[in-house]
Amino acid sequence: MDSTSLRSFLEIPYDQLEEMNLEAKEQRAAGVDPAKIEQERIKYLASEKRIKAVTVAFTDIEGRLHMLDYDKKHLLKSAHNLTFDGSSIRGFTEQHESDLRLKIDWPAFYWLPSDVFGPGKVLVFGRVETREGQPYPGDLRARLASYCQELRAKDNTVVYAAPEIEGFLFKGLNAERDYPDTGVFDFVSVGGYFHSLPQGPIRQFIDSCAEVQRAMGLSNEKDHPEVAPSQFEMNFRYAPAEITADQIVLYKLICRRVAAMHDATASFLPKPVMDVNGNGMHTNISLSRNEKNIFFDKDGEDGLSEAGWHFIERILHSAPDICLVLNSSVNAYRRLDPAYEAPNQIKASAVNRGAMVRIPLADEASARVEVRSVGPDANPYLLLYTLLKTGLEGPMPDPADSEGKRSRTRFLPDNVHDAIRIFKSSKWAVDMLGEDFHGKYAGVKQMAADRCAKELGKLVKRSEIQFHHEVTNQWLWSKF
Repeated sequence: MDSTSLRSFLEIPYDQLEEMNLEAKEQRAAGVDPAKIEQERIKYLASEKRIKAVTVAFTDIEGRLHMLDYDKKHLLKSAHNLTFDGSSIRGFTEQHESDLRLKIDWPAFYWLPSDVFGPGKVLVFGRVETREGQPYPGDLRARLASYCQELRAKDNTVVYAAPEIEGFLFKGLNAERDYPDTGVFDFVSVGGYFHSLPQGPIRQFIDSCAEVQRAMGLSNEKDHPEVAPSQFEMNFRYAPAEITADQIVLYKLICRRVAAMHDATASFLPKPVMDVNGNGMHTNISLSRNEKNIFFDKDGEDGLSEAGWHFIERILHSAPDICLVLNSSVNAYRRLDPAYEAPNQIKASAVNRGAMVRIPLADEASARVEVRSVGPDANPYLLLYTLLKTGLEGPMPDPADSEGKRSRTRFLPDNVHDAIRIFKSSKWAVDMLGEDFHGKYAGVKQMAADRCAKELGKLVKRSEIQFHHEVTNQWLWSKF
């Protein structure tokens, strides 16, 4: 007997998946009572006999995705008492205080395409808590959600965000991990911007990823090859910030999984190859209050309201302090090379793509602030929390001093060591993130920097790939 006939695990057609995931996303965006959603999900899991396991996902302080598969029956019995060893997660707890809890975030629930993730599985995000059941300071996902909830409760302000995430598709299953041995990344295509043959390798990869993203409710808008060889970008529709951050994590997971199915590697290193454009993650933010875009003013400078300009001014003022959040790896500072459209100038502009912040041409529905200096390897929860907190509550520049600054061009740090030094000494960064998290984040970034050559030079070093937080693993890290 064929072994597959012995199994009857859940497999849902893509069009039905999209409907189910969009409905769940709408529930979450509309603020439906999480307790009501929890009851619905538990009832569904109990009644759907074809589900064998539930994948619970969370991220660490650098934004790496961690996943645990729980047997469905066990999860239904023990959902309020899920624990894991936090000392095994870099940047989390010390060994003597290792136990942490996972609380299921039932509204962040996804049905998965079985041909990509395997049949009989669903995915849900979890929030990390202390032994006592309090929010864990290192869980920026929970902190972002809490801050967005505070804004809603205060004056019905909803934060919307949309990223533009670029990546490379390289030949081979483990191109990044093999780089220390090979010293080279092989392109699958050299077609360039918007240009690739139908059914060519980069187009097949993009098409496959887009299908999976749509099925998981990401609401795709457009996808295409980018400027550099073998580079891609797939954009999805704006959503409330906490949903968008989850979608960034899922986008990268999907791309990596689909690439593996094509015997390739999807890489989100900011600048893995010299002499071509790097990868960015332009981050678009807008604020809606009582369903009105408060960043829009048709008579304002560049169509932006006073609130929008104040948001920008605060971000520009604290740009050096938060640069380590936006550009979080040794390799990220290669991308801030002005020869390749690098947005490294601490200024805002409607037309200058070298400016850190761009004000896109827009109407009331689409008026937004675009922060262009973000690398695709940034922790999306930490990134959005930092941009929001800084833009809304960060220090404003002194008017007398700001005139002088406007008359000269200021630049972001051009290496991780300067970014770490500025971050460590920043009062705003400590006030915003808390002393404990601030110290742990600076610490893990310093450890990575110390494992790499101090001078970037003109060649991508093996160590900056090997010890990049999205590439390295615990075994490799411990061997240094």
